[in-house]
Amino acid sequence: MGKRLTVARRELASLRSEKTIVLAILIQLFVAAFSSFLAVGLVSLYDPGSVSNQFVVEFGVTGEAGDDLAPIIDERDGWRAVEYGDESAAMRDFERGEIHAVLRVQRLPDGRAHVSAVAPDGNVRTTLVVTQIKGVLEAFERHERQRLSSRLDRKPVELPPDASSSPYFGFTYTVLVPLLTFLPVFVSGSIAVDAIAEEYDRGTLELLRVTPLTPTDIVDGKLLAMGVLAPAQAGAWLALLSLRGTPISNPLEILLLVTGFSVGVVTMGATAALAFRERKQAQFLFSMGVLVVFSSTYLLPESPANAVAKLAIGSPTQTTHLSVVAYLVVSLAAFVGLRWMVEKRGLGS
Repeated sequence: MGKRLTVARRELASLRSEKTIVLAILIQLFVAAFSSFLAVGLVSLYDPGSVSNQFVVEFGVTGEAGDDLAPIIDERDGWRAVEYGDESAAMRDFERGEIHAVLRVQRLPDGRAHVSAVAPDGNVRTTLVVTQIKGVLEAFERHERQRLSSRLDRKPVELPPDASSSPYFGFTYTVLVPLLTFLPVFVSGSIAVDAIAEEYDRGTLELLRVTPLTPTDIVDGKLLAMGVLAPAQAGAWLALLSLRGTPISNPLEILLLVTGFSVGVVTMGATAALAFRERKQAQFLFSMGVLVVFSSTYLLPESPANAVAKLAIGSPTQTTHLSVVAYLVVSLAAFVGLRWMVEKRGLGS
């Protein structure tokens, strides 16, 4: 074990000279440390409607049934209805930028409402306005369903109640936390590729062979260094998130999942490096392999990202716990397979 630790310390010490790796770690540190500030801006991309309370969206309402829609708009915070008797006047104010959208409401012969919407094109607020138009139409649909329900022969299916969940909550636990936990894993796998491929490129593998180290000692030491790097970073990021006011449940199980995934990804990187020995080819194979494997996990009952989100929120299911164990077992099996291959074939020349 002492030989493996010596190799691991050598690899970790060499990382300090890798400016790209250090920069990647600092970027992750910045994201974790200032997550509460970054979330304010990033959540507007994740859910544009979440920033509607930052300014009032003004809808120009026109048409013969405009009086039915205007009160519904005025009931909501962040919306304001401006009624027009003439559609041309509404369009004129829209083109001047005095209102954000125009909604024209007409009644059909059967009593249903037909709404035509005009939204800005190419404006920085386009996405937000379109999102709010969708909200207006959904609210109007609920009102119309309730108003016309007495005319139906059968009782319609009840619509689900309006949800008022915070988009910051969803963004933090479904995007930010999985990103900070798995990004170090992929970085560690890439470093593992370089750690082995560069031994071939520089010819330093021969120097290691004259030492008492066996091929498995060399591979184990390198993978040990890269394998512990990701859980250590993930643990630091989770601690920083907690300090910044984002509570993280089940941190130990999350770290266990990250450790298992780290073992698997680092093993993939080492396998690619041993197979090709040339850095660029090995990195390409590793990148494609990680992309395929990680994407394929979304076909499973519980993907790693979903498992981390559920664990962090504090609502894991039995499937979540079983998934953590399954990922860990598969990764360890891959590592054992790599060691067996190295014992049989060695490191080559």
